[in-house]
Amino acid sequence: MSLEFTVQYPETFPDVLGDTPEEFETEAKWAMAVKLFELKRLSSGMAAMLVGVDRVTFLLKLADYGVPMIDLPDAELMSDFKNS
Repeated sequence: MSLEFTVQYPETFPDVLGDTPEEFETEAKWAMAVKLFELKRLSSGMAAMLVGVDRVTFLLKLADYGVPMIDLPDAELMSDFKNS
């Protein structure tokens, strides 16, 4: 089972951004999924399902939003590097 919710927005928003309503809504869905992933509220797989793409496609799109695929603290990253 899946649920659905509606977001109301002024009809001028897509025009201001130079988008069609469909493009604006797709971008909003992506922004929500990326932010929830960045906040560690959703896994990459769950976020990918939210936007209807495979996990690899989602991970590659993160760069468009300036969000790293892997966000480890420096100490943990260095530890992993030393132990590899």
